[in-house]
Amino acid sequence: MKRGMSYAMWQIGISAPQGSGKTTLVFALEHLFRRTGRNAATLSIDDFYLTADGQAKLRSQNPGNALLEFRGNAGSHDLQFSVDTLTALKELTKSGMKMKLPRYDKSAHGGRGDRADPSDWPEVEGPLTVVLFEGWMLGFKPLPGDVVKAVDPQLESVNRNLESYYDAWDRFVNIWIIIKIKDPSCVYQWRLQAEVAMRNDGKPGMSDEEVLDFVSRYLPAYNAYLPTLYSEGPRDFFDKERLLVIDIDEGRNPVSEV
Repeated sequence: MKRGMSYAMWQIGISAPQGSGKTTLVFALEHLFRRTGRNAATLSIDDFYLTADGQAKLRSQNPGNALLEFRGNAGSHDLQFSVDTLTALKELTKSGMKMKLPRYDKSAHGGRGDRADPSDWPEVEGPLTVVLFEGWMLGFKPLPGDVVKAVDPQLESVNRNLESYYDAWDRFVNIWIIIKIKDPSCVYQWRLQAEVAMRNDGKPGMSDEEVLDFVSRYLPAYNAYLPTLYSEGPRDFFDKERLLVIDIDEGRNPVSEV
């Protein structure tokens, strides 16, 4: 970071594929910030998913598109809600100011999910030093239509939806942490490991076939957008001193470049 910068609040975007350890990283960072007297708030892009009614409308508008049948890809988020929330957090600069952070209930409606009741949202109090904002597709940039069509024709609608995401998410971020993987297929293995562990503990978990179906809805976006994110960085972000890229291997261990 550059010394002497005058941001009232740092907003750190953490872009990392599912299962790569971003939730653990955010938890650790929040703990360290609080231990050093810096008040932090945490958000995930998951917190801004459409309500159950909004998801149903999205499905009806995109019949036959498996990438928009369930929550996840660009188009399945309430972008205005995102803007309102991130803007309000920027204004949480004085002691005694409070607001609730939205949360999403993935178990609602038989697993299709819905926004959690506001009574269950955690409350954060100002002044905030930092907002930690994490998500699997943060920093993704729209690509030429022929490029995404070559990856998966169903991705064309997702790509058009992605045009609006910079103004809703990425423009709020002034520091980036990107966790880089070599092969998106790792996401399947990591998710499978998590579900097997849940089943071994006697908790409900997806079958191997359900995991494959779940991850398959994200792989086209990974295959299309990760190469550009890794080679060019997030959209319209040019300060390399505030961009940290961490390479990890299949075991989710940091890899040092020689």
